[in-house]
Amino acid sequence: MSRPTAAKRFAAKVNTAGPVSLYRGAPGPCHLWTGGTVDDRAGQFGEHYGKFWHAGRMVRAHRYAYEQANGPIPDGLEVDHKCRRRDCVNERHLEAVDHRTNTLRSTGPTAANARKTHCPAGHAYDAANTYRGSDGGRKCRACKRARARGEQHLAPVATLTAPTLERTAA
Repeated sequence: MSRPTAAKRFAAKVNTAGPVSLYRGAPGPCHLWTGGTVDDRAGQFGEHYGKFWHAGRMVRAHRYAYEQANGPIPDGLEVDHKCRRRDCVNERHLEAVDHRTNTLRSTGPTAANARKTHCPAGHAYDAANTYRGSDGGRKCRACKRARARGEQHLAPVATLTAPTLERTAA
């Protein structure tokens, strides 16, 4: 009896009736990998990347799925899960992107900080008001000037919404 093809072995380890992703750009349900897994982040999020034996070596299941649908992953790019599930191998949920794009799409602290448009005191992170600290992070010039003047803390700038304005007017 001959060994099944890689495609058949792969398909046998995929549950195509996974949940529908809540993220835009990930059409249809996730196809969940039910085979072996490997965890790169020591169980930090409880999700693992699928692993699959192909051509004499272990490969990531999502990378295999992407390459079967789209060809080789271009140099300098990595496969991003648009659905944010590491165990998903639905080729419609996978996209080759650069590392920065992949990181910024995530929900980790690096991405969360990059999405911030204002400092904790409410000053805009724009070209005129932002500089890079020794740690590489963004810093607020207005807050730095306030600290230099001896002001302990700046009161956060309140974002006025319609209900806030109504309470203020009353």
